Amino acid sequence: MRILIVEDDTQLAELLSEALSRRQYVVDVAKDGEAAWNSAESMKYDLVVLDVTLPKLDGMRFCQRLRTAGANSPAHRNSSVPMLMLTARDTVADKIAGLDAGADDYMAKPFDLEELMARIRALLRRGSSAATVSLSWGKLHLNPSTYETTYDSYPLTLTPKEYAILELLVANGKRVLSRSSIIEQVWSVDDSPVEETVRSHIKCLRQKLRALGAPEDLIETVHGLGYRLK
Repeated sequence: MRILIVEDDTQLAELLSEALSRRQYVVDVAKDGEAAWNSAESMKYDLVVLDVTLPKLDGMRFCQRLRTAGANSPAHRNSSVPMLMLTARDTVADKIAGLDAGADDYMAKPFDLEELMARIRALLRRGSSAATVSLSWGKLHLNPSTYETTYDSYPLTLTPKEYAILELLVANGKRVLSRSSIIEQVWSVDDSPVEETVRSHIKCLRQKLRALGAPEDLIETVHGLGYRLK
């Protein structure tokens, strides 16, 4: 799942990005409202975490603008994305203003990180049933809620990126995914690797799956196009 953090406090943005990345979310960071809008126009998000007081375009106006994005706007695909506002202003009137602007939740600074993570999980569950539904392909089973993966009931130990790639392949079934598409959906905008990195991760996945008895071509290479499950 992909999360956009909109926060001009560099230290806080890095803290949130690291905490979410450790939990296997793909994280993009924008330091002002206009940069966040550009991200919303170019990428589909599962959640937006934004500060209220931002340069160029504040959080309230960003939220209103995104919620009312028309069908002709590239940002329209994010118009119903769950949004969590972070702010130092915690009066009832401020919370009401944030919720009326279109936010789904509102949290005052300073906040407890684990409580924030719990609220993020709750918003993601509310926004997509995929967060709680297990994914399967033959003998391969993935649980997106716990990141547990098994093949033929044997546990499969994966790195965060390996899990994210395998989850993407299972979720797309027989659809072929190009290496550039995998990079776009698994890595953050600021951390995009070269396509050879995807090949390396696919190679490691195949080795781990074969060790548990999976067919050699469970992850199939469609030459010139990309990868899919067979």
